[in-house]
Amino acid sequence: MTIEPGKLYLVPTPIGNLADMTYRAVEVLKGVDLILAEDTRTSGFLLKHYEIGTPAQSFHAHNEHKKVEEAIEKLKRGSSIAQISDAGTPGISDPGFLLVRAALANDIPVDSLPGATAFVPALIKSGFPSDRFVFEGFLPHKKGRQTRIEVMKEESRTAIYYESPHRLLKTLQQFKDILGDRNVSVSRELTKKFEETVTGSIEDVMAYFESKSIKGEFVIVLEGTK
Repeated sequence: MTIEPGKLYLVPTPIGNLADMTYRAVEVLKGVDLILAEDTRTSGFLLKHYEIGTPAQSFHAHNEHKKVEEAIEKLKRGSSIAQISDAGTPGISDPGFLLVRAALANDIPVDSLPGATAFVPALIKSGFPSDRFVFEGFLPHKKGRQTRIEVMKEESRTAIYYESPHRLLKTLQQFKDILGDRNVSVSRELTKKFEETVTGSIEDVMAYFESKSIKGEFVIVLEGTK
């Protein structure tokens, strides 16, 4: 494929299984002048696997405000840039929004490739309605956390959350305390060797994970209110 100069490419990367990389994604990463990676060490494994030798620079939550202006200037001068996150699609609970907004404000073309996003397989596997849903991403750790959950009392759509292993049980307990013991589906390590999905009442799912060593990245799919 032809890489256009002065264009920003948003390239999804596998959420676990390296074989989920698309042909087009590999071609773009090989063809652009620069790759902006959330963590160059993490992305290094992927780039090496697909023999991608394009220079890569870090672009993450702690430096993206500073790096956006630099990237925009390179794009204006005709460089082609691809942005990737550690896993999944840039901009979905990962860096991406700020750069896209700045690119559009400067009339820089943006191409977002389709690809892996963790919440989609978790939603489909849950068996909950998927015709209408709300993606909540990560809950705040402290301020505003309870308020965000209380909003779901009247939400009839399926809701999707990302959660870390050490907060999983706390989050499920808060869901039960505030929303009642409705049904929930919890997926972990999607596309990886130890992929697992547990679906049932919040109480039953909590009991299951309380008896396990909780590891991996989690997606919580919460049934909407009846």
